[in-house]
Amino acid sequence: MSEPVIAQKGPYRVDLEAGKAYFWCRCGRSHSQPFCDGSHKGTGLAPLKFTAEKSGPAFLCGCKHTGHPPFCDGTHKSL
Repeated sequence: MSEPVIAQKGPYRVDLEAGKAYFWCRCGRSHSQPFCDGSHKGTGLAPLKFTAEKSGPAFLCGCKHTGHPPFCDGTHKSL
């Protein structure tokens, strides 16, 4: 398994829809950040499927090192 690539040192602000399933990119290689586009194939990393609990803005991790995936917890500040 390889280490994730830091897509950006900061969160991605996205608008989520309650009840909708999303696939958050864990590898950092997706061209559709912060969501998966299949670029992880061969890395040993897989996307995280999650369902939005509420509609509205959310901040998804861009550094791929958060302790609370898929949400940003500020870990990028120490990288």
